[in-house]
Amino acid sequence: MASTSAPRNSAACGRIASAASTLSSDNQTLIAEIRRATIMMKETAVCFEEDNNSDRVKELEGGVLELVKASDDCSHLSNAIQSIGNEYQPGAELTNFNKLIEDKIERLSAGSSSVSQNHPWLRQFREAVWNVHHAGQPMPGEEQEDIVMTSTDSNLLNITCPLSGKPVTELAEPVRSMDCKHIYEKKPIMQHIRSKNSHGRCPVTGCPKNLQAERVVCDPLLLIEIDELRSMSKQRARDDVIEDFTQLS
Repeated sequence: MASTSAPRNSAACGRIASAASTLSSDNQTLIAEIRRATIMMKETAVCFEEDNNSDRVKELEGGVLELVKASDDCSHLSNAIQSIGNEYQPGAELTNFNKLIEDKIERLSAGSSSVSQNHPWLRQFREAVWNVHHAGQPMPGEEQEDIVMTSTDSNLLNITCPLSGKPVTELAEPVRSMDCKHIYEKKPIMQHIRSKNSHGRCPVTGCPKNLQAERVVCDPLLLIEIDELRSMSKQRARDDVIEDFTQLS
C-alpha cells in the first residue's frame, strides 16, 4: 500500500507556512501603526521645542524609545515566525513551536539594546527637535560633514524603481520584496518575474535574490515610509530656497 506520510507532511508544511505568513503580516501591520505613532510624537515634540518646553520633549523622546524597542520586538517575532514557516519539516516527535520561536528570537535580538539607541526613527526624532533652534548645525557628537548623510536618511533601500526609473514617491502601485526589501512599480516587476530571460532575479544590480510574485507586496509600512520620504524631500527643497535667499540678501 502506498505511504500517505509524504502528502500529509506536505499538507502540514503548507498549513504552517500559510499560518506563519498571516501572523507575520499581522505583525507588519502593528509595526506600521507604531511608525505612525512615532511620526505624530515627533511632530508634537517639534511644537513643544518651539515653545521651549524641554521637559515634554524629553517625555516624548522616552516614549519614542519605548516604541522603537516594541517595533524591534515585533520585527524579531515576525522574522522568527516567517523563518520557521519556511523551514518547518514535521518529525516523529510533536514540535514545540514556542521553543522554536523563542530560540529564533533570542538569536535575532542579540545586541538589540544598542541597536534601539541608533534606530533611524529615534535618530529622526532627535534631529527634528534639534533643527528647531539649530538648523544647519551638527548635533552634539557629530562633525559638520555628517549633516548631509544623517539629515537625508531614509528607511527605504532604494528610492527609484530599477525597471521604470521613476522615483518611488511617484510610483502608482509601489511594492516591496519581502526577501531583499527592494521597491518596484508593481506592473513592471510582475512582468519581469514572469519573463523567462530574467529567471525571476531581482533587477537591482548586485542583488542575488530570486523573486516570487506572492512575496512582492505592498506591505503596511511601505506607503508610510514613502510618504515620509516625500515630506523629507519637500522640506529639503524649502530649506534650499531659504538658504539661496539668505545668500542673496
